[in-house]
Amino acid sequence: MAATKSKAKPTNPALYARVKAEAKRKFDVYPSAYANAWLVRTYKKRGGGYRTTTAKTTKRKTTARKSTTRRVAGKKIKVKRG
Repeated sequence: MAATKSKAKPTNPALYARVKAEAKRKFDVYPSAYANAWLVRTYKKRGGGYRTTTAKTTKRKTTARKSTTRRVAGKKIKVKRG
């Protein structure tokens, strides 16, 4: 089964990098909610935008084990499962 995640990607990576560098200089703590909000607001103000991309992730299927181990009287024994 494949699940999809959507992720926003900047349409102008050079502008985004410049604004991100400014945010790192401007705020003492980066990343933070305030710094990221300022980054997005400033990037959009300067003409940048975002495009949504989807990345597919797959879940691993687990296979049923044919046998398992159990402890009986302190010793490990193999028990077949059917």
